[in-house]
Amino acid sequence: MASPSTQYADTAVSEPGSDRDHVVVIGAGFAGLEVVKELADAPIDITLIDRNNYHKFQPLLYEVAMAGLEADDIAHNVRDIFRKQPNVQFRMGTVAAVDRERQRVQMADGAAVAYDYLVVCAGAVTHYFGVPGAEAHAFPLKNIPDAIKLRNHALRQFERFDRDPVAAGEGALTFVLVGGGPTGVEMAGALVELFSTLEGDFAHLDIQEHARVVLIEMQDELLPPYEPSLQQYTRETLEQRGVEVRTGTVVEHVEGTGVQLASGDWVPTQTLVWAAGVRAHPLADTLDTPQQGNGAVVVERTLSLPDDDRVYVVGDMAAAEDADGTPYPGVAQVAMQQGRHAAHQILALRDGQERTAFTYRNLGQMATIGRNAAVGELPGGIKLKGVTAWVLWVFIHIAKIVGFRNRASAFVNWMYNYFTYQRSARLILDMPSASAPRASALVNGSAEATPQDAEEATDASPAPAPTAQAA
Repeated sequence: MASPSTQYADTAVSEPGSDRDHVVVIGAGFAGLEVVKELADAPIDITLIDRNNYHKFQPLLYEVAMAGLEADDIAHNVRDIFRKQPNVQFRMGTVAAVDRERQRVQMADGAAVAYDYLVVCAGAVTHYFGVPGAEAHAFPLKNIPDAIKLRNHALRQFERFDRDPVAAGEGALTFVLVGGGPTGVEMAGALVELFSTLEGDFAHLDIQEHARVVLIEMQDELLPPYEPSLQQYTRETLEQRGVEVRTGTVVEHVEGTGVQLASGDWVPTQTLVWAAGVRAHPLADTLDTPQQGNGAVVVERTLSLPDDDRVYVVGDMAAAEDADGTPYPGVAQVAMQQGRHAAHQILALRDGQERTAFTYRNLGQMATIGRNAAVGELPGGIKLKGVTAWVLWVFIHIAKIVGFRNRASAFVNWMYNYFTYQRSARLILDMPSASAPRASALVNGSAEATPQDAEEATDASPAPAPTAQAA
């Protein structure tokens, strides 16, 4: 493969149109937004690049997947966020590589964007740890299209069960979640609540008897970073609500019809959700700098690259550590604080001032288990669980969603769900761009088509996709 400097040697370079320093920010996630906001009053030009034209509130993707919220409740148009910040321009597109030698960001469409300072915060992708069949058959949950696709599929399984009750024995109503961290725990709790809602939709069927949630975690406890008493409370709560929790369990391989565990057990399922880990975005591989095993880029304590103080890597892409050598957790607060710190370092470098090491201020962590149940660890050693933790979790997440309309809509939907025991977003909305190739393979008799492919091909409709992934 050609190096970025040769592959794009003849492409046009996009400049911001002034003699001021130009900061390019890759990624409109938590870190990217903070970088741009922090530079609002600086005499510099900023170009923010993302393949989508929206910022998503990733901690609530599972709510979209489980029909609790609509996609536009947790996503906000990036141009609207910065419409009153004149030194910002947004560019929707996919970054192919970074050419540090020539200080250019190479776009997938062949164009290039020059920079004086660069902040790379493209996030992470799902890590399957080399488990055979996992990437081919599991549902990831990293983006809004992932969430909508999973919601469509999950609801289709109940429609399939309605037509053919025998399908339950084939795993149509068995939902396997791999990963006992916050995403797996929150998804398990939301699935149980979805079952209760669908009991009313399919009153003639015994959903509670046939529907099944299996949560698999390789370590001995759920929510590994949490205090043992909160881990135990989480497990007991999920089990009381009908979730089968299997800790100390390893997935050996995955097939379209089920999951083979290292213990020898076979779990028939048509729905496997992979929430077991992440890897730094592949863009990290183009930076030509040392990386860790998960692809994360090794950075100085200032968050810049070791040999390039004009390039900063933050969030899930950065292998950053505190003064004791302890890696920072991969949570939104770390990304946001690192984004602000990177902005400050750019200003310091630009003004000839001394740069400083990043220090993380731990604001605590929380995870919801479902209705009236959550766990939390707050600064000062405060531990919360139950209804109090759940109420606090709701209000913290509402406050962090970008956009007043988004916050109001999410709050109204949650209140509706809470008081009516309903999940309001129970629509099957096909995404032709994602499902068409799989359906076509079925029509052509592909031997690799899975049961969920067949279901999607059978139920396919011309409804437009609610969101669109950038090319």
